[in-house]
Amino acid sequence: MHSIIYKRVLLKISGESLKNDSCNGIDFKIMDRIANEIKEVSDWGVEIAIVIGGGNFWRGINASELGMERVAADYAGMIATIINAVALQDALEKKGVITRVQSAITIQEVAEPFIRRRAVRHLEKKRVVIFACGTGNPYFSTDTAAALRALEINAEVIFKATKVDGVYDRDPMKFSDAVKFDNLTYLDVIKKGLKVLDSTATTLCMDNEIPIVVFDITKPGNIKKALSGEKIGTLISRG
Repeated sequence: MHSIIYKRVLLKISGESLKNDSCNGIDFKIMDRIANEIKEVSDWGVEIAIVIGGGNFWRGINASELGMERVAADYAGMIATIINAVALQDALEKKGVITRVQSAITIQEVAEPFIRRRAVRHLEKKRVVIFACGTGNPYFSTDTAAALRALEINAEVIFKATKVDGVYDRDPMKFSDAVKFDNLTYLDVIKKGLKVLDSTATTLCMDNEIPIVVFDITKPGNIKKALSGEKIGTLISRG
């Protein structure tokens, strides 16, 4: 019997964590492994909602910096998240996990519209809910969408799954002497200008005291460890 300390969680999966190092898009071996781990913790009885990014296909802010109009670039990024959401839904349902995709942009042939009460009902019925298209608004990141959706569904914690094993004082991919933090306060993240979450998402979590755990999703077993309360990655909280 596994020790379950959370009843309902919001898992934020970055788009970049779905691709391999050689190309963009989806590495379906990675997707399959992630789906297996989600199934396992869903079978434990944990209610799981997922916000998924689209950075493996498109990053709106990068396109904007290259000359594309920012609003159009951000909407293109939202559409990229739908691709990942549908692919993850397929991977989960092949394993017998009942899922629903809810989109912040109307795309009724593919996903339900986001309706908070319906999302909560799905979770109560032990369905995995995948939220796509961020908040549905340009200029807001999927990190902010994760914070917002977590609050709307009364999640107990946000798990931010990335390709790095926590929060560092600077980019560990570029600096070998980067220092990892085991614990941070929300104010630490804001004052130090750490890039783990944007300031809007951090402030939302701080004002509503919802903890965030940042961990490496590329390491097999880490989703299960995070959801069973093991200390991995970096915990961001009131302190």
